[in-house]
Amino acid sequence: VVNKPFSLYKRYTLEIWALLIFLTILVATIIVLTYYIRRQKQTQEDLQHSEERYRALYYDNPSMFFTIDESSTIVSVNKHGAQQLGFVTDELLNKNFLTLVYDEDRATAKQQISACFAEPGKIHNWVIRKERADNSIIWVREAARAVHDRNDELSVLIVCEDITESYELSEKLSYQAAHDKLTGLVNRHEFELRADHLLESTKFEDEHHALCFLDLDQFKVINDTCGHVAGDEMLRQITSLLKKVVRHTDTLARLGGDEFAILMEHCPLENAKGVAETVLKAVQDYEFYWTEHKFQVGVSIGLVMISRDTTDLTELLMDADSACYIAKDAGRNRIHVYHPNDLETNQRQGEMQWVTKIHQALDENLFELYAQSITGLGEDLTPHYELLTRMKDTENKKIMPNIFLPAAERYNLISKLDRWVLEHALKTLLDNPTFTDSIAFISINLSGQSLTETDFLDFVIRKFKDYGIDGNKICFEITETAAISNLNIANHFITKLKQYGCKFALDDFGSGLSSFGYLKNLHVDYLKIDGMFIKDIIDDPISHAMVKSINNMGHVMGIKTIAEFVENDVIKGMLAEIGVDYVQGYGIDVPKPLKEIVHKFSNEPEPDKAEVVKLHLKDYGT
Repeated sequence: VVNKPFSLYKRYTLEIWALLIFLTILVATIIVLTYYIRRQKQTQEDLQHSEERYRALYYDNPSMFFTIDESSTIVSVNKHGAQQLGFVTDELLNKNFLTLVYDEDRATAKQQISACFAEPGKIHNWVIRKERADNSIIWVREAARAVHDRNDELSVLIVCEDITESYELSEKLSYQAAHDKLTGLVNRHEFELRADHLLESTKFEDEHHALCFLDLDQFKVINDTCGHVAGDEMLRQITSLLKKVVRHTDTLARLGGDEFAILMEHCPLENAKGVAETVLKAVQDYEFYWTEHKFQVGVSIGLVMISRDTTDLTELLMDADSACYIAKDAGRNRIHVYHPNDLETNQRQGEMQWVTKIHQALDENLFELYAQSITGLGEDLTPHYELLTRMKDTENKKIMPNIFLPAAERYNLISKLDRWVLEHALKTLLDNPTFTDSIAFISINLSGQSLTETDFLDFVIRKFKDYGIDGNKICFEITETAAISNLNIANHFITKLKQYGCKFALDDFGSGLSSFGYLKNLHVDYLKIDGMFIKDIIDDPISHAMVKSINNMGHVMGIKTIAEFVENDVIKGMLAEIGVDYVQGYGIDVPKPLKEIVHKFSNEPEPDKAEVVKLHLKDYGT
């Protein structure tokens, strides 16, 4: 009786524990099942969301997406891809992808797609043209890769990017780089590339070609009389004239200024002479009208044949240039065919005539100093001038420097001329103290030959002492090419003369293309920005960017800038906006005799104005 309650208690306790364990297992099972169900639901939602994101990424992507099978049939295409080609999505499904490709590029596209299927996983890239629904053409860059789908079948995913705008811009820049802006003809760089390629071909085939070098006669008269706008218009008209008379297979190029060239492929001598004679007659018959003026323009032509015997491009161009100048020396408006045996004699005779005249001018003091003002665009309005040189013949007629300087440089007379200029400039400063005190300085051009002469530096220093002129009244202009070619000598020259207060300007800056790399090694005070950039600054954004870059770099280095070839107020205004410090050119001031400018700073009466105007009109130009 005593143990019975304990037995009952033990029995029911075990049953309770069993029940509790069962309930615990049941609850745990319910919790696990609930978690699993929720997890499955979340997974399904995630998959659905992922699929929606994929569809949004694929179908609403701003790039063009195509999926094609091995027969090039379009399996899928996104909305943007269809719209870019002028279709809706359904119109492109099951359509052959290659039918969207421009006819001339279809073989390329087919080859690339086959390569994708042949190398699954590898990305292939190509550029082709596609034809839109309205038959317009767009340029497209495509990247594609073959992948396996869920059924282990291969398909190719193609991602397309419309590059029409950038491609056309690139083509435009390439065209501009190879063509002359004024005339639209091939420029010198592109012409030399084609001529060099033709020279290479002569090594493998026995063919004859020809090169004509053309230099217009009296072109400078038009520029000097009517200005550069008239000169540019005449060049455009001459270009149209030449296009009509050369063969359609010939390369017509403008090499610069008033120089043209014709490259005639597969052309024997007699045919080449026929083309040259046609060109000569066409130019002879041409008349240029500008306002009330009428001009006859001739052309001197140098003709040289191209064959296996032609050594290289440099020799070819030198021969053509020499033949042209022989034609000029012989009386202009004619053709001279290059012959190796007579060229050197004729060339030497023509140039030696100028050598004799230069010696005579130095001996008889037939040179005359001219000056052109350099005007400040900022606060510095103190006048300063660049000195220029003219030669007088026995009849007291002016001869421009482009006529006699080439011979002076070729026959090492340019240094003598530099010495003449320096000595007469210093004498002018000494004899005219009012003028000397009123100006900031005068600029004197130095040739590369003078720069490298061992005793020229001593000559300069000695002349400063002889005339007692302060060096800060002189600024020496050295061309960028001369400075870079003789960097150590130029640095020594500049450093030495800066001790006497002299200033230095780097002329034609920007023409060497390596300018900035050397600039930090040359302690100059001014950069004269090359005129080829200034004259095109209005219409050419590249020239504008170059001028701005040069100006900024100069200012960062503490160097002031001078713009040459400033021909009108529009250019002047743009340069002021960029921040260029000084301007120089025919739009600012024409060159005048130095003695006339000195008069303006003295108490002496000015020369007769009518005579001055006549003198300016006569000498307007270089």
